[in-house]
Amino acid sequence: MSDMAIWTEKLVKTYPDVRAVDGLNLNVPRGVVYGFVGRNGAGKSSTIRILLGLARATEGHGTVLGFPIGREQVSILERTAYVSESKTLYGNLTPRELVRFTRGFYPRWSDQAVRKYSQLLEIPMDRPFSKLSQGNRTKVCLLLALSQAADLLILDEPATGLDPVVLDEFLRILVQDVVSEGKTVFISSHQLSDVEQIADWVGLIDHGRLLLEARLDDIKSQFRWVTVAGNDLPQTSLPEAMLVASEGNFHKYLVKKDADEFAAQLSRQGATIAEVSPMSLREIFLALVRKEERCTSGNVGEIAAAVSSSL
Repeated sequence: MSDMAIWTEKLVKTYPDVRAVDGLNLNVPRGVVYGFVGRNGAGKSSTIRILLGLARATEGHGTVLGFPIGREQVSILERTAYVSESKTLYGNLTPRELVRFTRGFYPRWSDQAVRKYSQLLEIPMDRPFSKLSQGNRTKVCLLLALSQAADLLILDEPATGLDPVVLDEFLRILVQDVVSEGKTVFISSHQLSDVEQIADWVGLIDHGRLLLEARLDDIKSQFRWVTVAGNDLPQTSLPEAMLVASEGNFHKYLVKKDADEFAAQLSRQGATIAEVSPMSLREIFLALVRKEERCTSGNVGEIAAAVSSSL
């Protein structure tokens, strides 16, 4: 059995007017929370549709839970719970009726999970789905996914409309009830702060390209802001760093690895090191998107040898 819950190689999806997915290489280990993050329109939903067999890749290949994408769709869907970005279900049915309707499609369905999560997520079970608020619609979709006892949960913007209390409860459920049982959670989101709370691995995508994929702990331990003061400092990107801002004698670098050594080099050039500070996932993402660089999977700070220029 493959160690990867999701694996893709050179995955491409083109439409008449856009290259939505551009040579995507994903490596999602089993039993983790993987945050697939990027802006709206970055290619997240297109990638998910390919993984589930709802769209056909233009180029490339991959597997989901060891099953080839596009060739064993039924096997993939039997083992995968999916919450779409649209959060659309039968509007005239209540959540209780939707549970009864959905139950028959999943042999491992858990009524115990329905009882538990409907209470924890505070779902009004007897109101028509069409009459529910956006947040409650999201909660119903999450309830149905959690109750399938699937090996893989693929959640496309799962926090839509959730209030902070319910969101915190849901994130706790993913970590304590899902991943703790060896299952995998693949969260597609542009809400980086939510992902940062629970993700083990992160893949940053923009314009269909993977900018970075690595363990979140490794990313946060390597990336640093280095703020320096001095004259005649490097004005362009160095192998170790990217110049992000410059104002007078002060320069701010995003350093992707070996920040202390980079700071020491500048110090030897006569610079004054004002600060070496950690970065949030949001800061890292924004800096990488603006520079449009991508890194090799699992190797923090290493730039891929070949970067496609076609979009």
